[in-house]
Amino acid sequence: MNHSTTVTAADEREPSMAVIELVATATDTDPLELDPLYNAMDPTVLDSLSESPGFSSLEFEYAGHTVVVEGNGPTLEISLEPVTIGTGGSAGFAGSGPSP
Repeated sequence: MNHSTTVTAADEREPSMAVIELVATATDTDPLELDPLYNAMDPTVLDSLSESPGFSSLEFEYAGHTVVVEGNGPTLEISLEPVTIGTGGSAGFAGSGPSP
């Protein structure tokens, strides 16, 4: 299941707190039990994205999720997707290398 939230410059919560709250909700975990966000992303940078001219998107992994932050002026859309690891064999490219 995907989770998302929108943060605007007029909101009182910082984007970094929105990420923590979103991950806590998605994982049904107390926010204080999550790893510190700064282990995955500098919260100061995250909080300044809506003020960064030309910012369009950022993606990072945090607490087993891919966090996607997309900007449109003073509005940030933050969404989560669970990190998935493929199973069933090794990765490769079809047609690469000589045929047996």
